[in-house]
Amino acid sequence: MSRSLLRRVALVLIYLALTLGCAWGVGRAGFRQALSPLQERGEADLALTVDRLTGQMQRYQDLAVLMTSHPALEAVAASPQSAELRVLANDLLTGAADRTTALNLIYVSSEREVLASARLAEEGGSLQSLVPDRVLERAFNGALGSGIAPIGPDGLRAYVFAAPSYAPGGGVRGALIVAVDIDHVEQAWRGDRPAVFFTDGAGRVFVTNRSEILMWQVGDDRLQPPQGAAVPLRREMVGGHEIWRAELGAYVPDPALRLVRDIPQAGMQATALIDVTPAERLALLQGAVAGLILLAFGAVVFWAMERRRVLARANAQLEIRVAERTAELSGTNIALRREVTERQEAEAALKRAQEELVQAGKLSALGQMSAGLSHELNQPLMAIRQFAENGSLLLERGKADQAGQNLTRISELSGRMGRIIRNLRAFARQESEPARRIDLGQVIASALEMTEARLAKDGVALNWQPPAQPVRAMAGEVRLAQVLVNLISNAADAMAGSERKALTITLEAAGGANGRPVIRVRDTGPGIDQPERIFDPFYSTKEVGASEGMGLGLSISYGLVQSFGGAIRGRNLAQGGAEFSVELEPVAEDLAAQ
Repeated sequence: MSRSLLRRVALVLIYLALTLGCAWGVGRAGFRQALSPLQERGEADLALTVDRLTGQMQRYQDLAVLMTSHPALEAVAASPQSAELRVLANDLLTGAADRTTALNLIYVSSEREVLASARLAEEGGSLQSLVPDRVLERAFNGALGSGIAPIGPDGLRAYVFAAPSYAPGGGVRGALIVAVDIDHVEQAWRGDRPAVFFTDGAGRVFVTNRSEILMWQVGDDRLQPPQGAAVPLRREMVGGHEIWRAELGAYVPDPALRLVRDIPQAGMQATALIDVTPAERLALLQGAVAGLILLAFGAVVFWAMERRRVLARANAQLEIRVAERTAELSGTNIALRREVTERQEAEAALKRAQEELVQAGKLSALGQMSAGLSHELNQPLMAIRQFAENGSLLLERGKADQAGQNLTRISELSGRMGRIIRNLRAFARQESEPARRIDLGQVIASALEMTEARLAKDGVALNWQPPAQPVRAMAGEVRLAQVLVNLISNAADAMAGSERKALTITLEAAGGANGRPVIRVRDTGPGIDQPERIFDPFYSTKEVGASEGMGLGLSISYGLVQSFGGAIRGRNLAQGGAEFSVELEPVAEDLAAQ
């Protein structure tokens, strides 16, 4: 192997290594950048979950505070030996527990004697098994006590509140304990996203919306379930964000962005695990694109260098051998330049043809609508003439009020003609501006006004309800109007042989399932034979040689919608007919306002 070849191989390997390193760096940077919006959304979800839990617990705390002064409890505290008062107090606490779904309500004296209880006796429990000593001590000191109750042998989880009961002369004579069933609290948000769990002071998962990690012990490098082997936990810091990697079950993300929020008033810490798989996929895609770009650039440079080397060697050989080859090489270069010029001219011609094809599509649509539009203009003209002649006669007869009404009708008819002509002028012009903010309701109204005569002629019933508020999107007004005119015309063509002819147009604002405004056009025709080919050029369901078109309308519409970042789709409806949906980019201000 020659030294020159070895040098070239070494350069290629070095460049490949640099490309791999750059792609890894781009992917890593993209991953760090993608974590910031994930953290913002995750912190908002975590705050909502914490507020939801504390709000549910607040009901039971208020119950403990408000019921301490109930006359039945004060009476049993004053006469603890009265069996009748104890029965009344027990009934009171039992009814409160049933209505609030509390696990238990217990009223104790300052000597920690149970004076009344909702369920302690029937369940065979004890005061010590439900209420930690520090919670009772805080209540007997005149403050509200709260904390996590010990886990019983049946695995029942409870959170308790202890509110002090004050004697008439001052001092604490008892306490009302409210035990909250944590399992009942979890039922309302179990399975929600993201995965959230609350740990106690010992790092044990006490509350969570993922039952598979309940009562797990969270350590620095592992998570220990109540039974079985520990699960390894790997922590990684990426741009100030903590990433957890652990196999905790099918419904707990791995890897996940860990967000933490302390809840000092409850003695717990809330942790949210946000799935970072979308961020990893995006980072991988960015790194792959960067690597492909660098590889393509390197391939071009290597090809250019190799070509230059080959040409240099060929030139040297040509100079050594014969001078005639110089003329031949010059002729080859001239042919190459001519070919490049011809291809550039062909590309420019192709672009002009594409632009002319779009304009021809609009002019073709105007031609198909010409008969109906001439009728729409002819009727107001004849009416204006009639109203003008009647107005002259009314003025001669001195009936100025009736003549004024005729002039008002003439003004309204001329305004209608002006709108029709204005829509035609706007529709026919070539729009080269980029996408801008437009009112979709007005665009739909313009398209319907241009196709109104066609729909009336074919007997098509129109179902269209303009929105109460403007629905805005980023698009080209003229290009979008052309797309809608094409869809409405195609729907009318499809329903030509249908017994029921109904065209339904709906407009959905941004903020739905896909987050973008959507225009839907439905018909009651026979549907689409081959939905996967509907946007192919020259594909048409009309008879070959028919005058209605060559199958370019939907292909042009597809390109127009994509030109301002939208998407157009067609599908068959289960009840019959077809539906075309046009998704558009929302306006940034509208998304921020939601």
